[in-house]
Amino acid sequence: DEIPTVVGIFSAFGLVFSVSLFAWICCQRKSSKSNKTPPYKFVHVLKGVDIYPENLNSKKKFGEDDKSEAKNKSAMPKNSLHLDLEKRDLNGNFPKTTAKTQSSPDLENSSPKHFAERKKDSVSPDSLKSITSLSSEDKQDKLGTLFFSLEYNFEKKAFVVNIKEARGLPAMDEQSMTSDPYIKMTILPEKKHKVKTRVLRKTLDPAFDETFTFYGIPYSQIQDLTLHFMVLSFDRFSRDDVIGEVLIPLAGIELSEGRLLMDREIIKRNVRKSSGRGELLVSLCYQSTTNTLTVVVLKARHLPKSDVSGLSDPYVKVNLYHAKKRISKKKTHVKKCTPNAVFNELFVFDIPCEGLDDISIEFLVLDSDRGSRNEVIGRLTLGSSAEGTGGEHWKEICEYPRRQIAKWHMLCDG
Repeated sequence: DEIPTVVGIFSAFGLVFSVSLFAWICCQRKSSKSNKTPPYKFVHVLKGVDIYPENLNSKKKFGEDDKSEAKNKSAMPKNSLHLDLEKRDLNGNFPKTTAKTQSSPDLENSSPKHFAERKKDSVSPDSLKSITSLSSEDKQDKLGTLFFSLEYNFEKKAFVVNIKEARGLPAMDEQSMTSDPYIKMTILPEKKHKVKTRVLRKTLDPAFDETFTFYGIPYSQIQDLTLHFMVLSFDRFSRDDVIGEVLIPLAGIELSEGRLLMDREIIKRNVRKSSGRGELLVSLCYQSTTNTLTVVVLKARHLPKSDVSGLSDPYVKVNLYHAKKRISKKKTHVKKCTPNAVFNELFVFDIPCEGLDDISIEFLVLDSDRGSRNEVIGRLTLGSSAEGTGGEHWKEICEYPRRQIAKWHMLCDG
């Protein structure tokens, strides 16, 4: 009788100890949560304004009426850093006010034409007509102005580029008479750093205000670098339109004294001439017994430069067509920074029909670019309907099956 009693006593003590231990652990967790430090502030830099979560009213909704907007506008001071999220348009941009334009640090770089437009009330009608006529003529020739700032952070050994805005861009969409601009930036000559801004919809004066920080660049190497800005307009259904480019050699630019504000005119892109697309060496062999076509992409030479750095990263894309319908595609590896590439890559295609009458093959030489779409350097088509050396090469392949025949071909426009 004594043993069950002892066991019951120990069980009761164990149960009481377990319950008290569980209660103590819960109290400790509750106290630790109450003493826990608040989360790190999330800072989103948008057009020079810092947005902190504690500064935003959580009860504020996007569907408020105009009266509440007027009250908030009157209650908010002019120099406040709070951001009214309801004043954004569909593109996420904020309307420019006169006060904001006058307080911009880029006013010192503005042209006399802008100052003449601001003093519109004090100008006579005749002079106003002359100004508007000159400005319309200038707009036809000019592609706009790019505003940006450069800075070097010696503590972090980082090169900082802030793309502020672009003004006076031409309209690339003829229907809406607007553009969807964005900017792609590359640090030359090695093209290791490639970045691009977001696309701003339907505007000719986009305000990007995006900062890009490049770490690991010694200050002694800044003088050897060149900044290449490519201004483009996004096109959802075809290739993006190139508006122009800006080239900034950093030799002679002093960044030791702090941030440097700059503006440059956007110029037309240096387009390659169609007569200098380069050459491609390919070898083909038709196996009539297995009904296969063996294609060897051997070499490319004298490829034109794809940008101002003079260096291309070429690769070849091979497309097989049957009755003008693509049925197969292959591509080679990318060869870095060379106008004379050696590929030596073999591809085998299965032919869906007897003979090569309805078969054609297309070679696209492209420049690899991680920042945007790969650009076509040149094109070559081999087939029964092809002209020039492409048709001759195809004819020899058909006449001499099971023989590997190689030829150089001039590339045409992409």
